[in-house]
Parts: sequence; C-alpha cells; structure tokens
Amino acid sequence: MPQRPKYVLVKKEDVGQRLRAIREARDITQVKLAALLGIDQSNVSAIERGIRGLTIHQVVKLAKALQVSTDEILMPINGDRQRRALASVKLLRRLQRIESLPETKQRAVLKVLDALLDQQRT
Repeated sequence: MPQRPKYVLVKKEDVGQRLRAIREARDITQVKLAALLGIDQSNVSAIERGIRGLTIHQVVKLAKALQVSTDEILMPINGDRQRRALASVKLLRRLQRIESLPETKQRAVLKVLDALLDQQRT
C-alpha cells in the first residue's frame, strides 16, 4: 500500500542544530545524551547533523532528557517563521480531528467551512 506524503514542517537540519546548541548549553556530551535516551551515540550524531529525523515520541524523550520544552527543539527561532509553523501545526491538528469524525459530521463541518469561505469571496 502506498504511503501518504509527508508534510515537512520542520527541517531535520534545523532540529539537529537546535538540539546540538541545547545539548552544548547544558554541557552534556553526545555519549551522555545517548545513554539518557537509551540509544547509540552515533544516532545522536546523525540527528544533530540532520541525517536522521525524529518521531514525536523521540522529541518528547529528548525534551525530558534536556529539560526543555518540545517547542524549543522543534520551533524555529525567527518569530514570523515560528508563528507560521505553529499555525500550520494547529491547522493540521484540526484537520486530523475532522478526519476522525464520522462521515456525516465531516460533511457538516465542511459545509459550514465552505459557507464561511464563500462569504469571504463576496
């Protein structure tokens, strides 16, 4: 079965750079962080270099290990970019919630959205 396309909201390279900066600011080695996460040091290195991506669960584990919020690991520093990324994440969450509704309720939500959007055009 074909996989659904992935929506890239945050680049692996950006996450890796932020992760490295946070780790170094806390004076934690890659070896120590790997031990805290239960993974090999080579995996931490690959994440920091942007070669390897992260799952949501891994981001949460990293945030706990480094004592930061997940936003500090995932969100860009630039305020405008950060607001756009947050808006995209919120929109995707809402769409996922709509997709989880029964089909009749999905149609009702979409009908309301279409009516509101049509009002904006006039």
